[in-house]
Amino acid sequence: MSNIIIKVTTAQMEKMKQAYLSYLLPKKIPYTVFAAKKNGTTITAYTSGKVMFQGANAEKEASQWGKAASAKPKAGKTAASLPKNIESLSVLGSDEVGNGSYFGPLTVCAAYVAKEQLTQLKKLGVRDSKELKDPQIIQLASILKKTIPYQLLVLEPKKYNEIQPKYNAVRMKVALHNQAIHLLLKKIAPVKPEAILIDQFTPESNYKKYVRLEKNQVQEKLYFVTKGEQYHLAVAAASIISRASFLEELAKESAEVGLELPSGAGTKSDRIAAKIIEQGGVDLLANYAKLHFANTEKAKKMSL
Repeated sequence: MSNIIIKVTTAQMEKMKQAYLSYLLPKKIPYTVFAAKKNGTTITAYTSGKVMFQGANAEKEASQWGKAASAKPKAGKTAASLPKNIESLSVLGSDEVGNGSYFGPLTVCAAYVAKEQLTQLKKLGVRDSKELKDPQIIQLASILKKTIPYQLLVLEPKKYNEIQPKYNAVRMKVALHNQAIHLLLKKIAPVKPEAILIDQFTPESNYKKYVRLEKNQVQEKLYFVTKGEQYHLAVAAASIISRASFLEELAKESAEVGLELPSGAGTKSDRIAAKIIEQGGVDLLANYAKLHFANTEKAKKMSL
């Protein structure tokens, strides 16, 4: 049985907890943030920032989040890999929303912020979307769409479910980030960003492995860092536009099905999914939910 340990930031830990919501174990282990079990792999996240993966698929599961702690990465390698003055450069940034939510789409946005616009965006209040309330995000996104060049891709649940058997979660995100960046580069041509900053969701080597499978590969001036919105407003802007789109699509889907679809992947999602199955079976549910989540099987049992 494989045993992999990685070290993550507080923000990454929260992302992981959200992603594993439907797999959480009820037992409370001392000094842990959460414990989960997915496809035979047990994930234990400790308050120290270390996360242990145990099981046959431990290496594959851990690779989505970072490198093994035993690799001993150089101190400060994440920030040190970026240009020293990146916060003042003209940057194209990208981020995604919806990956850990059972209902709603997966949205990816690439946004270009020229150095001349940085002061303007700061005055608008552009910052980490996690620090903003939903109405603020929707309002800011509306302003940003008129202010900066961007490319938004929305992968609705129905299409997501068609692609998912061939594309795992990481490959799907790589494909969407790459395509959004490619399309935005075409939009702003002949202008070229001084750097392309991706809010890191997988190790750089893993991203580049999957991007080689894409038709329109973007591989120049790429930088990867967690909490990318702290390094440049382009990532913050991309995150805000992605989040607003996710919220708007979730609201549309809720109105369409006649039920309030929650974000996340908790027990509330199970109950709503069971109601949708009762209305029109799994075929109807496929229009609103990411079926490979464990919530689907739980909902089926509840609807019997």
